Amino acid sequence: MFTSYGGDHRRLRTLVSKAFTARRTAALRPRIEEICATLLDGLATAAPGEPVDLREAYAYPLPIQVISELFGLDDENLRERMRRVVDSIFHTSATPEEVTATYTEMYAVLGELVATKRERPGDDLTSGLIAVRDEESGSALSEKELTDTLALFLSAGHETTVNLLDNAIHALLTRPEQLDHVRAGRATWDDVIEETLRHSAPVANLPLRYAVEDIELDGGVVLRKGDAILAAYAAAGRDPEVHGEDADHFDVTRGLKNHLAFGHGVHLCVGAPLGRLEAAIALPALFDRFPGLKLASGQDPLEPVESFISNGHRTLPARLS
Repeated sequence: MFTSYGGDHRRLRTLVSKAFTARRTAALRPRIEEICATLLDGLATAAPGEPVDLREAYAYPLPIQVISELFGLDDENLRERMRRVVDSIFHTSATPEEVTATYTEMYAVLGELVATKRERPGDDLTSGLIAVRDEESGSALSEKELTDTLALFLSAGHETTVNLLDNAIHALLTRPEQLDHVRAGRATWDDVIEETLRHSAPVANLPLRYAVEDIELDGGVVLRKGDAILAAYAAAGRDPEVHGEDADHFDVTRGLKNHLAFGHGVHLCVGAPLGRLEAAIALPALFDRFPGLKLASGQDPLEPVESFISNGHRTLPARLS
């Protein structure tokens, strides 16, 4: 579905949309709230003044647990193997051997999950994708399309949410006046989420799309049919021609916060509502629980993750009070 086009994309998108419904996303709210509360309880056990890594202890475990439950992944061994896979997917300085091993393991885990759900289906996305049929042709997802779709949900639905939470928390802790806007009612948590997506897109660069025909751009540049295209979401969100000369500034009160962080058009991410829902629950829960939260490293720049795709920090050290 990621690189398909036209009718083939419509068929895949339609089948996936039938299984990944708005109802299924909305039904996850109480469980997301429970997961956040449990993670916050864990953070609260830290010794007074002891730094905690909010990326590792909060931003990271939330989406991987949500995806595991969305998939109906109950086996703890498979969950642990999936976590190791997720850790490697966006490591773009990995060797070819490491990449091959990661994808081999990912498809092994997803293959075992699909086999289990064929035998014992449940009320989960995997079972839904197995069961869904196209009403006109009666066709279903092929085995390869099924595992590829789960792989797409895993890769697009985890790291992106981790980085959204990471970048939003970092932005508010390094710019306390922005958090004051939210607490004073001059801005909402939705404003925080959309400004984070614009200012610090969770995916900086998205490889790869391919031109299906010649595309003429301004300045005489022509993308030829078949050319590979790297979509630079992080740059697009800071375009001064769209957002003005202060496009590099993080401002939750900004009027226009449009962005491409979830893609565009027919390829707009089907998981965008879930990512926004997780952030809308996790961010206020964190700052309400720990109102004195501060970045442990002060204003010093944090190390970025080792990836030209993923846009986040290696660690997010903070003190809870």
